Amino acid sequence: QVQLVESGGGLVQAGGSLKLSCAASGRTFYRYTISWFRQAPGKEREFVAVINGSGGSTSYEDSVKGRFTISRDNAKNTVYLQMNSLKPEDTAVYYCAARFYGSASNIKPGEYAYWGQGTQVTVSS
Repeated sequence: QVQLVESGGGLVQAGGSLKLSCAASGRTFYRYTISWFRQAPGKEREFVAVINGSGGSTSYEDSVKGRFTISRDNAKNTVYLQMNSLKPEDTAVYYCAARFYGSASNIKPGEYAYWGQGTQVTVSS
């Protein structure tokens, strides 16, 4: 089992950057695939980015490719989401989620058993 805590959200102007962190408990963090999802008001939760346990495989939702970068430091039990060139449409609550083993092909919310509480990202125009 793993517990996840997100941080790093906030208010930023369009074109700005934020770096989100997802800190996890447990000694087997490297066995978990981690994804970032986001949910805007009135919308369904959507996939943003995923990284496998070793960090060697990643995947991104099309609208964030080239702007967002997911990475992990297994020694620190932490996954990061660097978000650059932010747009107002990136405004949402961002959640990290963990799946035991898994792969970068796991991009559906139902495939993840463990979730953080979320962190708000607001991008002003």
